[in-house]
Amino acid sequence: MSGPHPAVAAVRSAVRRALSALPADTTALVACSGGADSLALAGALAFEAPRAGRGAGAVTVDHGLQDGSDERAESVAKALHGLGLHPVLVHTVEVGGRGGPEAAARRARYEALDDAVADHAPAVVLLGHTLDDQAETVLLGLARGSGARSLAGMAPRTGHYLRPLLDLDRATVREACDRMGLDAWEDPHNADSRFARSRVRHQALPALERALGPGIAAALARTAGMLRSDADTLDLLAGELYAEASGNAPAAPGGPELAVAPLEAAPESLRTRVLRRAALAAGCPAGALTARHVRELDRLVTEWRGQAHIDLPGGVRGRRVSDRIRFV
Repeated sequence: MSGPHPAVAAVRSAVRRALSALPADTTALVACSGGADSLALAGALAFEAPRAGRGAGAVTVDHGLQDGSDERAESVAKALHGLGLHPVLVHTVEVGGRGGPEAAARRARYEALDDAVADHAPAVVLLGHTLDDQAETVLLGLARGSGARSLAGMAPRTGHYLRPLLDLDRATVREACDRMGLDAWEDPHNADSRFARSRVRHQALPALERALGPGIAAALARTAGMLRSDADTLDLLAGELYAEASGNAPAAPGGPELAVAPLEAAPESLRTRVLRRAALAAGCPAGALTARHVRELDRLVTEWRGQAHIDLPGGVRGRRVSDRIRFV
């Protein structure tokens, strides 16, 4: 008797490995948009979870950004029920607030997924990001001039979010979806050139493939993995420096205060991480805090000449008072 198609076997194997690392009482919820990647992930979870003696459900999020999105969400939920997943949750969200439409939709989606995890704890959410998604994330980080943490891309696990398919390319995952007999839906936003990720997917990566040859996506994903290991180590060391500079004291009403002396003695890569962390703790929006802001904060430590405060996003100011860096 022949086994499953190699693409199906690869996706199931990835899900099996992810489930094996979880405590026995953890419910696995797959986030499913109805697209080929997340639907293949849902099909693999529905196959593997019973064999592992584990509860498995699904969440689909209706962003309300297109006509008929509620009907689409119900259709996806019906398909997920058909796979045998339980519970199947449909969350309707309102997309708005700061940032562009991509950021707002992502924020609303993750808030809904967080709610689902809280309601079914202990639980995790499986996300259908592939190797190609990882490559796109790295290119977007490069375009923004981001640091190593951003260029490290997406981790296989972040808190209660798991990404079992990061080592599989999109073509393999979509082949698995077809071989499972699942009817996938393609979100038109994925081809909309107004969105940066769409331009990277349909224009930038193909252009790089044509110019440099095949394998660009895999190379970018490998680079992300190596950078992630380095960034994890630097973040660990920066955490120790942060504790030393702040004296392990709770943040003051305006934000943390940092002693200059340990920062002066530290390597720049650690010092700037600590200053960025402190600025975020003081209320700076992460998406608005740039490398330029952090460089100006760093000058309060390394080039102190009595200069005035540094204006930071979110109405925050950083200033040096004697041998302390304060945020107000």
